[in-house]
Amino acid sequence: MTRAIKTHWHNALFNGLVLQEILDHPLEDETPTARLKEIGMMSVLYSMSQAHQPLTLTNISELLQLTRSGAKETVNLLVKRGLLTETIIKNSMGRGIARQFEISKTLFEKLGAPDGD
Repeated sequence: MTRAIKTHWHNALFNGLVLQEILDHPLEDETPTARLKEIGMMSVLYSMSQAHQPLTLTNISELLQLTRSGAKETVNLLVKRGLLTETIIKNSMGRGIARQFEISKTLFEKLGAPDGD
């Protein structure tokens, strides 16, 4: 199978799995709008991950033209769900801290693909 077809199928499977995880396991007091935002955010984060872009609030905010608090709200729900893992790193200036995210390895294990490959 060509790489392009394999990539297309993997993207479709990933998005289907995310849809299932979010819709089948709603969080307490979560609105349908919040779930829709989470589904869209995971799609964007997966694309960023495949392009080897760091998943930081700054990068996410800039790409989606959201405020940091707007991006943070949805990302925090994805961390709470276990779809993203969070690591504290030094910011780009090297002086403060930043939050960097990674798509959960368990999500890729469910797909049968190691770390997004």
